[in-house]
Amino acid sequence: MKVNTQSVNFTADKKLINFIQRRMDKLDMFYDKIIQSDVYLKVENTSEKQNKIFEAKVKVPGDSFVVKKQCKTFEEGADSAISSLERQIKKRKEKLRSYL
Repeated sequence: MKVNTQSVNFTADKKLINFIQRRMDKLDMFYDKIIQSDVYLKVENTSEKQNKIFEAKVKVPGDSFVVKKQCKTFEEGADSAISSLERQIKKRKEKLRSYL
């Protein structure tokens, strides 16, 4: 799956982009009809430690999922956001199965 990664107000490291790509590729195991996925990485200018925002949008036929997490690191945000996406995708897949 192709993941469009955009970093706002900073330049993302290649290792971070590869980490996000590997994590998002795991979503294909749960639902193989994912059309597109966009990831937005943002840094807020605050004195708080949790100033990293990870936002992911995943488009599937007939629906789209959006998850936004704010954490200390982008890796932590990616882990929690993608596990949330897994739950949403599994729930949608079960709902589609019940119609068949």
